[in-house]
Parts: sequence; C-alpha cells; structure tokens
Amino acid sequence: MEQKDMSVYDHIGELRRRLIIVFVFFAIALIGGLFIAKPIITFLQTAPTAQDIPMNAFKPTDPLRIYMTFAFFSAFLIIFPVILYQLWAFISPGLHETERKVTLAYIPIAFLLFLTGISFSYFILFPFIIQFVGTLAGQLGINEMYGINEYFTFLFQLTIPFGLLFQMPVVIMFLTRLGIVTPAFLGKVRKFAYFGLLVIAGLITPPELISHLMVTVPLLMLYEISIVISRVAYRKAQRLEAERLKEEQTENENHA
Repeated sequence: MEQKDMSVYDHIGELRRRLIIVFVFFAIALIGGLFIAKPIITFLQTAPTAQDIPMNAFKPTDPLRIYMTFAFFSAFLIIFPVILYQLWAFISPGLHETERKVTLAYIPIAFLLFLTGISFSYFILFPFIIQFVGTLAGQLGINEMYGINEYFTFLFQLTIPFGLLFQMPVVIMFLTRLGIVTPAFLGKVRKFAYFGLLVIAGLITPPELISHLMVTVPLLMLYEISIVISRVAYRKAQRLEAERLKEEQTENENHA
C-alpha cells in the first residue's frame, strides 16, 4: 500500500507490525545472547585493560545483572541490521523506487559504523581513561577496588553512545535524500552542532582535557564528513528528481 493512501490507523498498524517483528527477532537473538554472554565477559575480564583491576561483586545480584546485560546487548547487536531494515521498510512506501534502493544500501554501512564506533571507544578511548583514573587514584593514595557491575556499566556508558554517534554520516545522508536537511543548512548550524557535540563529549568522558579531546575531535570530524556526504547525496537527489520530472513530462507529451 502506498504511503499516501494510508490512513493514520494504517500507519499505526504498520508500525505495530514492524515492532512485533523486531521483538520476535530480539527474543530469538536473546537465546543466543544467553550462550555467548559468558565467553564475552570472560574475554573482557582477561583483556589487558582489566587484568590489573580487582573486580568484586558488592551485591548478590551483580553477577546476574552483568550476565543479563551482556545477553541483552549481544541480542541487540545481532538484530541491529534487522532494526535498521524494519525502519527502512516502514518509511520506504513514501520513497521513490530509486530512493528505496539507495537507502536500503545504507543498512550495512550503518552497521559497520556502529561496530567502528564501539571498537574505537573500547580499544582506544576506554584504555586511556582507565589508565588516567588509575594514575589519579595512585597520586591521591586511593586503593582501587571496583565492583564488576560499576566497571562494565562504565564500559557500556562509553562504548554504546559512541556506536550510536558514529551513525551520524548515515543519518545525515538519509535525511538529505529525504529532503529534510541540506548541506547549506548543515553548514549554517555548524556552530550549534559543534556546541552540542562538545556537550555530549563532556558527558561521556571524565573531566580531563586529553580524553575530552579524544572524543570531541572524532565527533567534529564525523560532522564535517557528514556535510561532505550530504553534498554528494543532495546532488544525486537533485539529479534523480530532474530525471524523474523529465520522464513524467515525456510521458505526458506522449499521452497528449
């Protein structure tokens, strides 16, 4: 059914159907997540970053909480492409045929960017912050004794936002192809975007200049890359629209 022929109730029903599909896939993936959670936790505990950190369970429920958190995160990671596809399928009836094909190709790119963001924060940013905190604790004469729940919670708070923030180029490209944003608009609001990214960087990093810069600089680079990608997508969208209008004009002339 074309989107223009769908009522509000049709849209709600379609959204409900997409959410049910995501839920079913998530439930199936969660079963797999329950099996792979333990190996992932063991691997992260033996990683160089965590080897010298004594981890303790300060509550009886901490091991279970960590285990289920990793199971849920693993399931989310597994079905992330499914979520993106269902989002695309929900809005695709309102797109032209060419736009559907182009935007569908964004799904693997978005998934790879999500993995890239998580990898960057875990392998580069996270070890630096842990080392900085450990050095500061030593200088202050503080004995480090972390709870395993606090350690992995901090890990998730740092890695997951970076995985989502690395979606910026794909989101900008997608919105550009839909005609919601333009390269000119992105350039015009650049200073506001920079301020917002600085605030985000400050929220997910400790109050220390180097780690703040390690987060801020990649985010600013991603925004500039997004503007470049937006220009390319905008030109393609204009060209395709011109070709479509030309084809419609030719068809009208032939019918006349």
